[in-house]
Amino acid sequence: LDSFHGESVRFESFHTGTTCAPTRAGLMTGHYCNSTGVWHTIGGRSLLRSDEWSLATALGEAGYNTGIFGKWHLGDDYPYRPQDRGFQRVVCHGGGGISQQPDWWGNDYFDDTYMVDGEPKAYEGYCTDVFFREALDFIDAKKDEPFFAYISTNAPHGPFNVDPTYRDLYTDDTDSEAYARFLGMITNIDENFGKLRAKLAEWDLQENTILIFMSDNGQTGTGDPNADMYNAGMRGFKGSPYDGGHRVPFLMRWPDGGYTTARTIGELTSYVDFMPTLLDLC
Repeated sequence: LDSFHGESVRFESFHTGTTCAPTRAGLMTGHYCNSTGVWHTIGGRSLLRSDEWSLATALGEAGYNTGIFGKWHLGDDYPYRPQDRGFQRVVCHGGGGISQQPDWWGNDYFDDTYMVDGEPKAYEGYCTDVFFREALDFIDAKKDEPFFAYISTNAPHGPFNVDPTYRDLYTDDTDSEAYARFLGMITNIDENFGKLRAKLAEWDLQENTILIFMSDNGQTGTGDPNADMYNAGMRGFKGSPYDGGHRVPFLMRWPDGGYTTARTIGELTSYVDFMPTLLDLC
């Protein structure tokens, strides 16, 4: 990700919702979350309204192959599932996080069962590895056609389950085991993002693929008072109205479109700009 940052257009005043589902509703519609029916993440009623025209639907109508891999969090039942909202290939967990009540019973981030186009399928491996692997298989199958791959990782999210080899990278640098696990989850994402970039290069796709990295809300806490968490000097965490709750990284690279020279954009941008901008570029 550091390498990608050095080659990307960096939007340094990019803002989202303060929690995950509202942001995802805005990314998928170009509308502020409160107007889409998704104003929070709890209560079972934050469902993307059925009359919203989604980014996946829009791109599908334009001839793109569309796939989601990971977290959806905008409805688990018809007609609110991702396959009902324009995604032609779906590999996702239930609810807002693996092991939450709507998710498959027994899922714990390792060797889980995910919903594949509406049907349960058991997988081997760690959740982030599975989602990137499935996304790469999708891209490989569709690489000669236009595609939209939405890789939406569950990590880093509580419970902070990760292979101990990733946790142990940070145990000597923090008094918080939860924070060491959190950082290990990010390292695993970093490795998978590198594999994604390597495959795009191998398949000669990196020049004409819009590649974006972002987060869906500000830094999340671990609940551990011993965790001296990095937050870029910002006030507040996830759920806060202050910058720490909703100002997030947004990195974008697209050589054929001129988005390749590393530069910083300081103007205010937000999650509602995402869909209309991508539709213009595509």
